[in-house]
Order: sequence, then structure tokens, then C-alpha cells
Amino acid sequence: MDDDQGDAGAFAFDGNWRDYAPIAFTNLLLTIVTLGIYRFWATTRTRRYLWSHTRFIDDRLEWTGTGKELFVGFLMVMLIVGVPFLFIQFGAQALILQGRGGLAALLTFASVLTISYMIGLARFRALRYRLSRTWWHGIRGGSDDQGFGYGASYLWKNAVGMIALGLLIPWSMMSLWNERWNKMSFGPYVFDAKGSSGETFGRFLLFYLLPILLFAVFAFAGISQMANPNGAAGFIGTIILRVLAFYLGLGLIALAFYAKFFRVAVGGLSLSGLNFDFQASTKDWLMLFLGDIALVICTLGIGAIFLQYRHWKFFATHMEATGEIHADELTQSQTKTARHGEGLLDAFDVGAF
Repeated sequence: MDDDQGDAGAFAFDGNWRDYAPIAFTNLLLTIVTLGIYRFWATTRTRRYLWSHTRFIDDRLEWTGTGKELFVGFLMVMLIVGVPFLFIQFGAQALILQGRGGLAALLTFASVLTISYMIGLARFRALRYRLSRTWWHGIRGGSDDQGFGYGASYLWKNAVGMIALGLLIPWSMMSLWNERWNKMSFGPYVFDAKGSSGETFGRFLLFYLLPILLFAVFAFAGISQMANPNGAAGFIGTIILRVLAFYLGLGLIALAFYAKFFRVAVGGLSLSGLNFDFQASTKDWLMLFLGDIALVICTLGIGAIFLQYRHWKFFATHMEATGEIHADELTQSQTKTARHGEGLLDAFDVGAF
């Protein structure tokens, strides 16, 4: 079967927040009662609902992961990574008390590098795990790569990205995105990621130069105001307004850059005959985050339990795919499935839902 779903919409989400509410409130209650332990099973329940209400072409997605996998993965990371780092922390403090500050600094620097490497490894393995537990037409994704090489890439590419005062950050972000997805597959097909950082550099440069431009403008305006005898009274209020304008402007430009980055990154992603696209504009992202803030504030924080639902719906609604897929060529992925969940990503608290 050949399906060309570009006009019909390859992705669709038919979930309803009223149907999701009982899951969200039950998850919240059980997580509180169990002092946070239930959150691994809460994540699984949420994903099963969201996946099952998401259609891709002619079939719904299915989440096959379990809360036990996530819990065991977290415990393993706490044992393998958490305990050694506690010894490093106490060891560095002991060295400082002994007057061996140089050795303590070296130990701390090594631990920072290790953490950065582990975060890269966590991002890779979390994506691999999620693909391996996502089924469509009875087919799953995954990767045979263990992610150790990607962890090293994450370390050195981020370091290179900071060269020239951070001007290479767009390159490091896009390069890491492409590298991660190029090692993933779904069924018999391997993803092909070719996003170009050059398309995002203009917005990043605007974000990069905005603080300098605003500082120059505010400094000139401040000098002019102080020179005016009648303007000194409102100087403090003006400073407050300028600080707010600075952070608001910087946040909006950062959001505009990320919106462009995500469109370009997803737009450069393909799988066999399918080409993916993400159509959310900066305005769409802004409305999403303003809605999140309003929901949390107006419900005194309780509405935060619906943020995962809102974000998934946002991505599913704006995702598109064009091209052809041959159902008769689909075979089960031969990649190995990880036995444990996203322990690394969860431990470092750097994961997206």
C-alpha cells in the first residue's frame, strides 16, 4: 500500500482534556501519597493516553513502556552515578580543608566534564528508549548504538560551540540533533537528518547582539535623563522598566530563534520516502507558553498537571509528513531494546516529556 498523506494531514490528535483530567488528577494524588515514587508509573499512564490518541497516517501510535522500566532505570543511575558523585563532592571539600586547592579544582573540573558527557549520553539513550517503546502498525523504532560516541560528541561540540564567544552555538545544536537522529531507525528504515545551522544563524545573531544594542540605547538614554534636572526623580522607575524590557525582549528573541531552529531541524528529517515538517511559528510558540503561564497562575499551580497534555497536543498538531510509505515493505526493527528506562535523563532533569 502506498499512502500520500500530505494533504490529509499525516498527524492528528483527538484527545480531550476532560478525558485526560481523571488520569492527571489520579497521577498527582498517587505521586503525593507515595512521596514521588509513583511518578514513573504516572509518566507511563500519561504516555499511553497521549500515544493512543495520536494518529499517524492510517494507524494510532502505541506506547509499550512500563513504569517499572523507568523506576529501575532511575535506581540504577542513582547507584552507578549518584553515589560516586557524592564521594567526589565530599572528597573535593576535604582536599580544600587540607590546603590542596589545586587538586580539588582538578577533581571538580573532571566531575563537570563527566556530568556534561553523561547528559549527552542521557539525551541519546532517552530518544532510543522512547523510539523502542513507540509502536505503529506493530513496528517499533530504536538504535543499536549505545550512545557512548554521542556523549563524547556532546562534550566537544558544545565546547566548540562556545568558541568565538558563543557564535558557533547554532552549529553545535544542529550538528548534535543531526547526529542523534542519524543513528536512529524505525522498522527497517534509518532516519536521515540534514538540518542546516546556517538557516538559524540570523535569528541567533539577533539574540546575540540584542543585549549589546539595548545596553547602548539604555546607557545613552540614562545619561540624557540624568543631565535633565527634572528627569532624575523618575530615574529608578525607568531603570526597572528597562530591566523588564531587556529580559522580555531577550526572551522573545530566544523564543523566535528556537522556533526557527525546530522548524529547520524537523524539516531536515526524513525516513525512507517520508519527509517531516514542523509548522509552528514563533507566534504559536508564544501563545503556547503564555497559555501555560496563565493556566498555572489561574489555578494556583494545579493546572501544571495539564502541561504535558498541552505540549504533546501542540507538537502533534503542528507536525506534518509528506511523501510515500510502502506498507508491504514494513518489517519489525531488528535493533536491540533497552531493558531500562530514561534513568540518566531523569536523574539530570534535562529531559523533555
